[in-house]
Amino acid sequence: MLFTSYSFLAFLLILFLLYYIVPKKCQWVLLLIAGYVFYAHAGWECFLFIGVTTITTYGVGLLIDRNHNQQKAYLAENKASLSKEEKKAYKEKQKNKRFALMVVCLVLNFGILAVLKYTNFAIANINGILEMAGSEKVLAFQDLILPLGISFYTFQSMGYLIDIHRGKYSAQKNLFKFALFVSFFPQLIQGPISRYDDLEKSLFAQHAFDWHTISFGLQRILWGFFKKLVIADRMLIGVNALIGDTQTYTGFYVFMGMLFYALQLYADFTGGIDITIGIAQTLGIPVQENFIRPYFSKGIKEYWRRWHISLGSWFTDYLFYPISVCKPMLKISKWSRKLLGEHIGKRVPVYAASIAVWFVTGIWHGAAWNFIVWGLGNCFFIMLSQECEPLYDKFHARFQVKDKTWFKAFQIIRTFLLMSSLRMLDCYRNVPMTFKMFGSMFTDWNVKEAITVGMWNLGLGAHDYIILLIGVLLLFMVSMLGRRGSVREMIARKPAWVSVAVFGTVFIATILFGAYGMGYDASQFIYNQF
Repeated sequence: MLFTSYSFLAFLLILFLLYYIVPKKCQWVLLLIAGYVFYAHAGWECFLFIGVTTITTYGVGLLIDRNHNQQKAYLAENKASLSKEEKKAYKEKQKNKRFALMVVCLVLNFGILAVLKYTNFAIANINGILEMAGSEKVLAFQDLILPLGISFYTFQSMGYLIDIHRGKYSAQKNLFKFALFVSFFPQLIQGPISRYDDLEKSLFAQHAFDWHTISFGLQRILWGFFKKLVIADRMLIGVNALIGDTQTYTGFYVFMGMLFYALQLYADFTGGIDITIGIAQTLGIPVQENFIRPYFSKGIKEYWRRWHISLGSWFTDYLFYPISVCKPMLKISKWSRKLLGEHIGKRVPVYAASIAVWFVTGIWHGAAWNFIVWGLGNCFFIMLSQECEPLYDKFHARFQVKDKTWFKAFQIIRTFLLMSSLRMLDCYRNVPMTFKMFGSMFTDWNVKEAITVGMWNLGLGAHDYIILLIGVLLLFMVSMLGRRGSVREMIARKPAWVSVAVFGTVFIATILFGAYGMGYDASQFIYNQF
């Protein structure tokens, strides 16, 4: 059930009506039912996997939480009789029990994700090795289903479990409430990946009808549909044409495709997140922002603090820090400092953890080498930038251009082009082909042909380019205004007719200029595949 389908709009309308009619204490129950109805449209067989994740995480979370409480009670009761060494030994024993429980649950659930998502990728690579070795034997590919949103709900659930293990908060005692946290439908297919303590209070609370909140949610939903249908799906036509014919579309065409895809991906992904956040807001449930104007970033590290924020923070909290401060890594760091010197040795844990994080980030996006290379490419440029910081400092100390508007613009354009270049690996889905097409931008000087003739053969007419130009300019204006606060709040402070005019125009534009396809077959959101 795609967000842009008629069936989803009908589903949403019925849910909104029922949500504020049923007794308020039953609202969370209705959301749980709605989540499973939504999930049922992806196939009943998928329930097995989300059910296993829900039940095992819930059960292990309770066991770990109970152990925490038992430890506190035991130490309090025997405070006077236990020696310092006995207390330490007891704590260590209980800690190991909790850790073992957590590891079993993590291995089970990440194992399910790995088997379903990466089995055929592993088989393809094994077959490639066998072929290189001259073997005629090949392994058969497996016909495995990939359940809807498995990457998102697995990461969200495992984050909850790790937080319980760390003692950040107590485990949820109600299985059905925990099931709602796992299956909250607006964020199930493309995030954001929420933390339990961020959602707990509002997700299970009672919500009264509040027109101000609901209207703001509806406005956010409308803006998401505009970005998706008017901009992203129209841009998709040109992107498919440019990357679909690598013989014809080389040189400047590749640069056009790179820019088209950057705009399409931004409008598509942020449009989906806008719809998610808007739906949640109409239900009285705040969901964290997942983007903060990433294309205004002046460096790659800043970019990744603004793009897909929930995924980046998940990897930072649950992968980067545990790897960089674990005992084996500290031993490696100590050894490397002696062998390689303080300057290099102290960087080993950070860079080892960074490489691991970016490898996982790449393969999370897709079971293919292009995504792995994309992830490691981001890692390379981030580490290169960090190593060059002393040079940057010397440069800025001498030339004093850091605060100049033109230099900030240069940094933004540089970062945008670099990230767009790396994202070509996502476009062509083939590593050698990506490098070949990237190289053609500097060898095939067909700018005049592309601008005068080629751009009109991509399936986009003059009216499409005009609509895209206006849409992109509108995105830019909203982003610029957003630097000063909520655009919706700014509009709300104006006379009522201004709000009606603005959102009425956006609504009509979405209806008239949305790229619906034959029979209203809107394209799937890009991040649905992850």
